Amino acid sequence: MRFEGLKDRLQGVHAGGNAVVLLELGEVESLEQRARDAVQAGEVQPVLRAEVLVDQRFGDTRAGGDVLLELLSLRLVDDGETFAGYDGRDSRTNLLMGLGSLIVNGAARVGALIGYAALYALSPLRLDACRWYTWVIALLVVDLIWYLYHRASHRVRLMWAAHQAHHNSVRFNLSTAVRQKWNPWFELLFWIPLPLLGIPPWMIFTSFSINLIFQFFVHTERVGTLAAPIELVFNTPSHHRVHHASDRDYLDKNYAGILIIWDRLFGTYAQETHRPIYGLTKNIDSYHPFRLQYHEYGALIGDLRGAHSWRARLGYLFGPPGWTPQPAERARVAFEV
Repeated sequence: MRFEGLKDRLQGVHAGGNAVVLLELGEVESLEQRARDAVQAGEVQPVLRAEVLVDQRFGDTRAGGDVLLELLSLRLVDDGETFAGYDGRDSRTNLLMGLGSLIVNGAARVGALIGYAALYALSPLRLDACRWYTWVIALLVVDLIWYLYHRASHRVRLMWAAHQAHHNSVRFNLSTAVRQKWNPWFELLFWIPLPLLGIPPWMIFTSFSINLIFQFFVHTERVGTLAAPIELVFNTPSHHRVHHASDRDYLDKNYAGILIIWDRLFGTYAQETHRPIYGLTKNIDSYHPFRLQYHEYGALIGDLRGAHSWRARLGYLFGPPGWTPQPAERARVAFEV
């Protein structure tokens, strides 16, 4: 990924200074000093040299390379802006939650693949995977279903209890992209219409993988706004920063996976007008993966135990996060008690 304006802002990098040691990602080599030496020697433009260094170290592992390039840009570029950047504990938590997600989600997807195959066999519809338009249909439908699922995950507390794991960091960088939930059950249920529409199960997972890979690159503060046509149609870092914000004017906005047009069509779009405050409206003071994954489930169970009516229980389960019984109902319950 190229960072907007990075080449221009890297002019005037000075020699010396402390070497950057990327302990949280296992990188102990002084990439910063090597980049500075390259600048002094006039070998190439700084941003290009940084990318070469990253590519030499990590080869074709572009995710790792992009994270390191983002770290270098945060260290080397002084553009007068304040960014949350990286924190060792937060990055390690992101990686651990990502590894846990690979294990849980991998097992869940094996079961889902069997179920989707059964539904596909029962469906009279068939889309030919060898036709280009089938891929277009699959990518569009998967992206629309992602939007619907993602929106529901923010508006239904039972679903939010799982999804909040991706949002409970107060930082926003490429490592945040792998901070994933360990409870994919509702997501897999949302995909059930796809095999019934005649989309081969393997194509469903491939399309969703493409969707997730695209979303990895929008988790950064180091890219500003892109060209207007791109911002109009696609999900971008600017749009996704809004989505991860806890600011009142940004809440429940920009659910897009690949295409931001769904948010524009359904009234959930918000433009980035000021730097977001990341995290939850009530943050969890912990770096423990299990607490971050299941904290909201515990709070939900506590609310259910304290509820005095089925309406309140259903409201806590299926209402939006922060839902509470109406004052009249609470007063009636207190009177009856």
